[in-house]
Amino acid sequence: MTDDLTAGAQIFSWMGCTTNYIISKVLNGKRISPREVRSLYRLPLSILGGLADARKYLTKSGCRSSERPKDRIVTYIVDRNINYTNVCNVYCKFCAFYRTEKSSDHYVLSLEEIDQKLAELDAIGGVQVLLQGGHHPKLGIDYYLTMLEHIRKRYPRINIHGFSPPEFYHFAEVFKMPIREVIARFHEAGLGSIPGGGGEILVDRVRRHISPLKCSAYQWLEAMRTAHELGIRSSATMMFGHVETLEERVEHLVRLRALQDETCGFTAFICWTFQAAHTRLRASPVGAAEYLRMQAISRIFLDNFRNLQSSWVTQGPRIGQISLGYGANDFGGVMMEENVVSSAGTTFHLTSSDIEELIQSAGYMPKRRNTWYELLQ
Repeated sequence: MTDDLTAGAQIFSWMGCTTNYIISKVLNGKRISPREVRSLYRLPLSILGGLADARKYLTKSGCRSSERPKDRIVTYIVDRNINYTNVCNVYCKFCAFYRTEKSSDHYVLSLEEIDQKLAELDAIGGVQVLLQGGHHPKLGIDYYLTMLEHIRKRYPRINIHGFSPPEFYHFAEVFKMPIREVIARFHEAGLGSIPGGGGEILVDRVRRHISPLKCSAYQWLEAMRTAHELGIRSSATMMFGHVETLEERVEHLVRLRALQDETCGFTAFICWTFQAAHTRLRASPVGAAEYLRMQAISRIFLDNFRNLQSSWVTQGPRIGQISLGYGANDFGGVMMEENVVSSAGTTFHLTSSDIEELIQSAGYMPKRRNTWYELLQ
């Protein structure tokens, strides 16, 4: 692989010595600067993918607990999304899922309804529930703590991967409580880890345009820093392909890399493209090629992230499979239920067998994992 890519670098010598120098840095596992990303971004997609694939195994992580992925192993998880409410008062322009309290189809799930969903997950050997909802203006802390304690007691082997930084800031406001205390109390009640929801683009110019009532970039990072300090690990995300520039995408990655240098608290990075159907955001979505390009750039730049997850939920199974050659080493989850992305017009479903077949046919070895990327029998 390395020899092939070195030859590729020589073929593209017309791009100049600077580009070849950057390619050499990638292949030798050295850290890439934000300014060097644009040179990589201009490379032909196949060359960039090859660099990301090589980097996946060559780079040594700066986090003690994050060794590089093992060669030819691609992981996945058996999980389910549960959206405990669709009531939300932040009205993000890119979201087709939220409802107001006046909407005829608004809801708040009962414990009995949550139990039914978790029993189905437990029956197929599921080990994670992604628990997220809207910013409900009237639900008190007792609703959340009771729900967490109930799930932990009833389904002890299912990790609660729940909420998000914007939700925690919303809770802090509604409960009139410091955000550190909110996160600590949720953790004590049963919260095991935090997904990277609400990240979008961690640049406030973009956030003011697409989600002006949601927490700021600084607040998102501060919530994750607080969680990591409390011993709670989390994932990180990026939703791109709407109103942001390439420089703003890079700034997003810079901020994630810096926090990971500080805390080593992120388990994985997942990026996906804006899904436009039924939303109020006036932006032309980008295609699969741009998704693969950013997936590759992210693998190269985020040198202290062990795991990069494919986004087959938004891109479809075939592109999800192809992304394994563009830096991804994880295929995400079975995701028995998904409501947010599907509300925006994108609906794909895969079983465990489907995922394993896609991984194997791409030349990799599928392995089930838990939330913390530990391999399961």
